[in-house]
Amino acid sequence: MFDEKELNTLDLSVRQDNLYLEESFSDLDMASIRRLTPVKPNGLKDKSRKQIFVGHLNIMTPQGPIPIQSSIDARNLKEAMEMYPGAMKIALKKMQEEVEKLKEKRESRIIVPGSE
Repeated sequence: MFDEKELNTLDLSVRQDNLYLEESFSDLDMASIRRLTPVKPNGLKDKSRKQIFVGHLNIMTPQGPIPIQSSIDARNLKEAMEMYPGAMKIALKKMQEEVEKLKEKRESRIIVPGSE
């Protein structure tokens, strides 16, 4: 995976100015929301930064689950839950558009015998 030189150049230090406490909320059906609360290196809340909410959804396909996620610009968990459906629909639409672009790109390429 990594050779010795690459392994020695990896910076694996913890960015102590960018720590978050991560909590996960689920309805045990489809909805999952992560709340990332900023914390200081001593574990206390960092009130100078705002919480981050991220919605998660797994779409089941014949090839297996496809994870979808989207940030949710909410001030609290209640607001994040209310905004979750719209945020996930936007994320799903973006994913569909990307899949269509890939299909078009694949269909439009010229295949030359012996090139694959």
